[in-house]
Amino acid sequence: MDLVPALEEPLKQPLKSVLGPATAKVMAEHLGLHTVGDLLHHYPRRYEERGQLTHLADLPMDEHVTVVAQVADARLHTFASSKAPRGKGQRLEVTITDGSGRLQLVFFGHGVHKPHKELLPGTRAMFAGKVSVFNRRLQLAHPAYELLTGDSEGSVETWAGALIPLYPATARLESWKIGKAVQTVLPHAQEALDPLPDSLREGRGLVSLPEALLKIHRPHTKADIADARARLKWDEAFVLQVALARRRYADAQLPAVARTPLPDGLLTAFDDRLPFTLTEGQQKVSRDIFADLATEHPMHRLLQGEVGSGKTLVALRAMLAVVDSGGQAAMLAPTEVLAQQHHRSVTEMMGELAEGGMLGGAEHATKVVLLTGSMGAAARRQALLDLATGEAGIVIGTHALIEDKVQFHDLGLVVVDEQHRFGVEQRDALRGKGKQPPHLLVMTATPIPRTVAMTVFGDLETSVLDQLPAGRSPIASHVVPAADKPHFLARAWERVREEVENGHQAYVVCPRIGDEEDDPKKAGKKRSPEDEAEKRPPLAVLDVAEQLTKGPLQGLRVEVLHGRMHPDDKDAVMRRFAAGDSDVLVATTVIEVGVNVPNATAMVIMDADRFGVSQLHQLRGRVGRGSAPGLCLLVTEMPEASAARQRLNAVAATLDGFELSRIDLEQRREGDVLGQAQSGARSSLRVLAVIDDEEIIAEARAEAAAVVAADPDLERLPALRTALDALLDEEREQYLEKG
Repeated sequence: MDLVPALEEPLKQPLKSVLGPATAKVMAEHLGLHTVGDLLHHYPRRYEERGQLTHLADLPMDEHVTVVAQVADARLHTFASSKAPRGKGQRLEVTITDGSGRLQLVFFGHGVHKPHKELLPGTRAMFAGKVSVFNRRLQLAHPAYELLTGDSEGSVETWAGALIPLYPATARLESWKIGKAVQTVLPHAQEALDPLPDSLREGRGLVSLPEALLKIHRPHTKADIADARARLKWDEAFVLQVALARRRYADAQLPAVARTPLPDGLLTAFDDRLPFTLTEGQQKVSRDIFADLATEHPMHRLLQGEVGSGKTLVALRAMLAVVDSGGQAAMLAPTEVLAQQHHRSVTEMMGELAEGGMLGGAEHATKVVLLTGSMGAAARRQALLDLATGEAGIVIGTHALIEDKVQFHDLGLVVVDEQHRFGVEQRDALRGKGKQPPHLLVMTATPIPRTVAMTVFGDLETSVLDQLPAGRSPIASHVVPAADKPHFLARAWERVREEVENGHQAYVVCPRIGDEEDDPKKAGKKRSPEDEAEKRPPLAVLDVAEQLTKGPLQGLRVEVLHGRMHPDDKDAVMRRFAAGDSDVLVATTVIEVGVNVPNATAMVIMDADRFGVSQLHQLRGRVGRGSAPGLCLLVTEMPEASAARQRLNAVAATLDGFELSRIDLEQRREGDVLGQAQSGARSSLRVLAVIDDEEIIAEARAEAAAVVAADPDLERLPALRTALDALLDEEREQYLEKG
């Protein structure tokens, strides 16, 4: 879709560049735009009408923005500083307004002269820069600007018609420069190949691709924008769904061994010893999984469930069913802490059923082995031997499981926990260890709205566990505004002490470890005014732990846990905490998934605004796992009106993970959700919004399934094939194959 053959001309060429070489270089390095086609698919984020004012009230923190506004006043201040000791330092403060709000611009030093002459009260201009906070007010430091008066008003008119397109930009390349570059390549849009089958396009009344590209970059009316977006959304949804439909089709052609549990085997023995009954949800999901396991092509199922909804138990029953049928099951966890935790909880749940081949082992018992990178040589050799001979029916491990040395006797099921942490190569390497492709069960505790499941995990069948097992306690969540109300933070530490005095334990979570080496290059550099205005670095585990032990939590047993500790030390800290030998665990997000300490009732998350909504929800799920109610305190220094505070208020207001994942999606760019953060690939979605466009995605999925069923190799649709090849170039492959 992005790399239509006629549009493959590079923007930067040795002899004749389409754009100036400097512009082409910035586009490649900072925006990932390499060809004419890439640039044509870099769509405006929104449009400004001259005379209509932007909403300064809604500016996002820490993002590069472009605003159209009017100068309200400008003041030049002089001040003394180390560089200008005699009061010769200069700072220009300009206030701009758009009717909805006001924003301060600030220029320093020699940078004040030009804006001082040009930015007079009443002047209208486009301003671009990074939004930061200084003295608790939003500001742009040293923004770039383009005046909208006189002759430049005319030049804006020429490249934008009546509507000014504002493009996703960077500090190195402002929106209006991108707009001018797009104008240069726009004539090439006529050569774009159309990936949509004619019947689909005509049946839905969509404009052609060349027309859509012209209308999105040079709209004359709002109707033009609507036509273009409607068409381009269909392109993105349809091509992606065709890719997923082809994967489902290919998977359905693979052979697999059907796995059914024995009537009175290991699974029955396990169910008989459970001290509680499964929830209705667990029973229903288990039935779906057992039906999949009994077929002769591989199961591909996504099991999503709220934190603590009992996913591990459902996965364990599936593994036992496979062991019953003579196969082996492997569970892949993203971290050693989590692999060890799973191994502990599985062997505890199974009791003597996990002692296969040992004295005291039950009749149907099997062996459950752990395999991680940091195991001693002897334990590792024994684990590898147990897997190769089939002595071990279940193995739980990290990516150590994927290494070449690991051989299975008969691998029948792969369970992947927290799937979004694994790349496709890792998952396929493990699947390749079966004599035939094993069944695959993917688990996630991050609730995924239906549309995202259809888009990201579209090659998997989806099951949802949304009931919490009996005995789980509610979690109360509160925002602690440390800057506005410092006494709230003092009270938070008192609450932690109270929980400990009542025999419970607490977590304190920080965004950073704190033993990072200071970068000498950075240290030597002069700090720009933007840097000065930036927020302080995130709070660190080692610093916070020291402050707490000397201050508000003095006398309590405080320990630290983070990712750079030796695995044995990490495990020892977790064991002591689980056994109640420490009171407070100050940790990074290594505790985010799977850590289960029912006696931990309180969690304080420092700099909570530095975490995503779903991540906060995951972390919060570590408390309230026993019979006592849980408490989660979200500490932040962000001002009340900021978007970050709104986000935290949303987390505090609901325990519904699906509701929060919708909020998360609406606030983050789509690309992050669809794996950009995980794979480094640019998201293929430009105009499709996975939350708002649920209907288009569902319809595109049905259309794609019909097209692939009729013509799996797309022989009759060469333009669609080309678009698919572009979507599935190497970096996109990783993104798509996360499922």
